Amino acid sequence: MGDPGLGARGASLTELVRTDYDMAFALGPYAEWYPNAMKVEGSPTAIRHAELYGDQPYAAFREPFEAAAQAFDADAWADLFVEAGAKYVVFVTKHHDGFCLWPTAIDNPNRPGWHSERDFVGELAEAVRKRGMRFGLYYSGGLDWTFHHTPIANFGDMFACVPPGEAYRQYALAQVRELIDRYKPSVLWNDIAWPDGRDLEELFAYYYAAVPEGVVNDRWSGNTALFEGLRTPMGLAGFNAMVKARLAESDEEPTSTPDHHYDFRTVEYSKGGDMGGAKWESTRGLGMAFGYNANEETGDYLTGEGLTELYRDVTDRGGNLLINVGPMADGTIPQVQQAPLRDLGRILRGG
Repeated sequence: MGDPGLGARGASLTELVRTDYDMAFALGPYAEWYPNAMKVEGSPTAIRHAELYGDQPYAAFREPFEAAAQAFDADAWADLFVEAGAKYVVFVTKHHDGFCLWPTAIDNPNRPGWHSERDFVGELAEAVRKRGMRFGLYYSGGLDWTFHHTPIANFGDMFACVPPGEAYRQYALAQVRELIDRYKPSVLWNDIAWPDGRDLEELFAYYYAAVPEGVVNDRWSGNTALFEGLRTPMGLAGFNAMVKARLAESDEEPTSTPDHHYDFRTVEYSKGGDMGGAKWESTRGLGMAFGYNANEETGDYLTGEGLTELYRDVTDRGGNLLINVGPMADGTIPQVQQAPLRDLGRILRGG
């Protein structure tokens, strides 16, 4: 859903994890994490929200978002992606705030009707496929703040926030199956984790039966024992100490080989170290956030030259580049984001 489009600017989340690990997610530039940062006492977002909106809840932003989003033009997006040289597009169907951008038939028991009436997913799927690109779907399986939301400031907090219990497990399963049935995505891109790893074998089989050539990413860890352990002070402290130690040992983002099936690995705002011969993908926004951040300035965004250099670095090392656009609430992609995409496309076409 559209939030106020506000996040910090300056340091990337990757940098903050190293310099201010304990508060990285509360201080970071990810505007799409606004409903979390506003819950972390003393964070810049919490202070700014109180100044601008008082005690207004996050859900109050829904009405102005849905009104503005009526201007969304799937064909304009798809034309831009073709011009940029894209081969596939992955659309966010539900982020951590739980708001669904398709008219799901699986109702949220904690916030009924928490979805759009307009089928943004279906419109973009049609526009993308009409132009010969593959269409994939992102789904936040590991976090849904309408089911469970303890404030997240670091990685330990994040995994402790994976919703426990059968209600969310069954909800997420039903929604992903619905997305598979309706849209047949070529890429099934889950984020953070999965509420219960026991579901994965059957879920993947269901997906491949519907989309035999489809691929899934690696963010499906369903370690319920870990999630539960992190909800204790001792477990949380031990986990965070381990992550800090691993960060101190290497300049690379800490990674571990998943203990479940995947077709490709992912890294985020990271160069991507040794992927062990696996297929892999690097993802990041054109600025320091995935969602639109009104606080960012032109210099915070990749230039055409910078994006081209990134593309060549990733692809030369065998990876794919999944570059993110952060549209404004009315569905328009800011020119500061469009320009480097067009530059990259010209270079790829030899112009």
